[in-house]
Amino acid sequence: MPNRHASIEIGLNAVVVSVSDGLPQIVHVNDENNGELDSLPYGPFDPIHHRTIEIGLRSWVESQTALRLGYVEQLYTFGDRGRHRVSGDEGPHVVSVGYLALTRQTADSENTLARHKSAWRSWYDYFPWEDWRAGRPALLDTDILPALETWAKEPPPEGEPPKPLDRQERVRLAFGLEASHWDEERALERYELLYEAGLVPEAKRDGRPAALARKDQPYLGVTMRFDHRRVLATAITRLRGKLKYRPVIFELMPEVFTLTELQTSVEAISGRHLHKQNFRRLVENADLVEPTGATSTATGGRPAALFRFRHQLMSERPAPGLRLGSR
Repeated sequence: MPNRHASIEIGLNAVVVSVSDGLPQIVHVNDENNGELDSLPYGPFDPIHHRTIEIGLRSWVESQTALRLGYVEQLYTFGDRGRHRVSGDEGPHVVSVGYLALTRQTADSENTLARHKSAWRSWYDYFPWEDWRAGRPALLDTDILPALETWAKEPPPEGEPPKPLDRQERVRLAFGLEASHWDEERALERYELLYEAGLVPEAKRDGRPAALARKDQPYLGVTMRFDHRRVLATAITRLRGKLKYRPVIFELMPEVFTLTELQTSVEAISGRHLHKQNFRRLVENADLVEPTGATSTATGGRPAALFRFRHQLMSERPAPGLRLGSR
């Protein structure tokens, strides 16, 4: 057999997040070669034209969406074999560096994105079981948990590497069963369990045995290209966790806002309904905002006081976030 040398390409993926109309939205792009699947903005790192990986990411996002990113942070490196599998493809193995970017929507951003064959879309379209703002999603009890509980009782396939916890314990912790509580920061764990159990189309596309053996596959959110839904789940987990110890929510807010608008944005990201008075007490105790002295009548009701982020907070204490309690 002739020697075969594996080649690797570095890809760049961006989860670009904003909050609009009470929804956490991400940018998805449409590729002519992509069929009907949504895709995150992505492209290869070119060391000749990109001095740094982050510069390369910003360049790809701007070329595909016309958005100039502000806040950006690296998420994770995604390198599983088969993650960019295409039938008959013998091209380089793609290892992608994922990034989380936070931005604010402008009045004409939707039209600008449309001209670049991209658009905003709620991340709950991809993960409907993650939205608890109106209560426990029915999808959990009608489709997800019965299928997972059946899968968890099955013996793992021969040769599967051992895991610290068995399947039933992993399901219990990830989905908040029995004495556990629903932890919004376990979004990635939940998606990976659904993938492992063959309950999402990506698993079947990748040839996972559990998915190939499954006769019926419930509709569990919008499918994405390659492993982009896993990249998105990683970003959701990171951002939900970061809300609690860094003031990143203000990267998504306008310069001035009402406390109701701030609460709506926090609820959108966390997927949780928050008690109004408790939230305002939390913001007040954290000393995150300051009044501008102006008011807004945008809601048509009583004038609401306008606030802004108190920037000097960053130099006053190391972890200025919103310490949301557990569900």
